[in-house]
Amino acid sequence: MNKLILIGFFLSIIAIFDSYALKPSDCEVCFAVVEKFAAGLTSDEKKNPKVIEDKFRTFCKTSKGKDHRFCYYLGGLEESATGILSEMAKPLSWSSPVDKVCEKLKKKDSQICDLRYEKSIDVKTVDLKKLKVRDLKKILSDWEESCEDCIEKGDFIKRIEVLKPKYVREDL
Repeated sequence: MNKLILIGFFLSIIAIFDSYALKPSDCEVCFAVVEKFAAGLTSDEKKNPKVIEDKFRTFCKTSKGKDHRFCYYLGGLEESATGILSEMAKPLSWSSPVDKVCEKLKKKDSQICDLRYEKSIDVKTVDLKKLKVRDLKKILSDWEESCEDCIEKGDFIKRIEVLKPKYVREDL
């Protein structure tokens, strides 16, 4: 009886620790960037932390958007204020999984896991009336269009409907 209670206790502790493990949805930019970067390294490059750091700096020169911001936080850019690049390079050189690398980075700088990719809006299928004005403005911004006279939500919707044939292709 005591053994069953002890086993149950250990299983519950394991379940609790497993629930604290970092998931890709919790730290999506970190997971995506580290996976993409690690996939581009050769097996020889993965063994040396200094080489990993140099390669990451090179990788960051072509990054854009949230990936660029991630590089900034890690110190992979020349204009980065801080540098915790070694916190990524060392675990990668030890062949640590991406979730452990991102977990370690999150402990050093919690902003890293606050980064999120923007969700793309499918203008073909979405009901524009259900979107927020911020999302309507983003659609126009993505199209590099403006709406100077737009004041209300309806104005933005009308502008998008006018421009829709120019930017949204209907597949036959």
